[in-house]
Amino acid sequence: MNPVAIRLLNQQLISPLYSDPAEVVSHMGAMQAQEYRLMRWAVEMRTRKPSAKAFKEAFDSGRIIRLHLMRGTWQLVTAEDYWMMVGLCAPKAIAVTKGWMSSNRITIPDEELMRVRDLLVQTAANKGSATKEYFASALVASGWQMDDHRLSYHIRMAEFSGTLCSGDLLPMKATYAVAADKVGNKVEMDRDEALMHFTRKYFQSRQPATLEDFVWWSGMNISDCRKGIALLGNTIHVEKYKGRDFYLTDNCRTRGFRTGKFLLIPPYDEYLIGYKSREIVLPSEHRHRAHNNSGIFQPIIAHNGIVCGNWSPFLDDCQTAFFNGEYNTENVKEAWQTYMSYRQK
Repeated sequence: MNPVAIRLLNQQLISPLYSDPAEVVSHMGAMQAQEYRLMRWAVEMRTRKPSAKAFKEAFDSGRIIRLHLMRGTWQLVTAEDYWMMVGLCAPKAIAVTKGWMSSNRITIPDEELMRVRDLLVQTAANKGSATKEYFASALVASGWQMDDHRLSYHIRMAEFSGTLCSGDLLPMKATYAVAADKVGNKVEMDRDEALMHFTRKYFQSRQPATLEDFVWWSGMNISDCRKGIALLGNTIHVEKYKGRDFYLTDNCRTRGFRTGKFLLIPPYDEYLIGYKSREIVLPSEHRHRAHNNSGIFQPIIAHNGIVCGNWSPFLDDCQTAFFNGEYNTENVKEAWQTYMSYRQK
């Protein structure tokens, strides 16, 4: 088994199968979306012809949704998966967020939660796509005095409830819309069926991966993760690699890998954040160049799937910092041209 090549293929980083950015997000199940500007590249670099315009069209139409979800962090999901994901992941995300609130000595009574939520919904409905600053102004106009931190928790809890989700895509600021207007009315799904779909999407897009990887990524407890794997039955199997059990689906992509390719990968990308253990593609001695212990991830360069340097996404010229002298900026010229072409489309 060549786990690096298999991951590149199934993460759609090599020989991508999709042209539509929403199809990429559907394949991945959910994609980390911490960096508002670069979440777009994380999706588009997995398409056949990356285009910033194509992502905006999918996002503004509601086919791709951004919200706080798994592990209480920002995710991209499709409209088709939205209600399934909220129903499955929100209870744990709420518990995690309440823990953060407690550590920050913030308590929100239920009455306040519901009254503020109603106001947020009314404001988003009137505006269509409302920024956080617009919410703050509406609260002040209604007699609510609230700091930015507290408002953030109110918005997040409204997302977990399936009330608010992303609005239209702006260059720099997130906007919010009423979920029922953006996605459609709530769709109920049996929990076991949802867990099976959720588990399949994780392993089909991140294989080979371990149980521990799935537990980390999903934010769910280990018993649910084991159950999700069991629900997949004989469509998933185990292969050993360096003494560890890795799961692969029976339709796993193994052909199409080509050597010599450089990838300019954005921070918080699923290529790293989708796994608890990252040493297969990230040499341990360079881990601190890719992310720190506080969960801050950097833009990285990969060559043949192995992380080997950093790059600067927001400049107009290509600037790189490789971990050793084996490569230089000239090596990533083709990848940089693809990235710049994406920004212009």
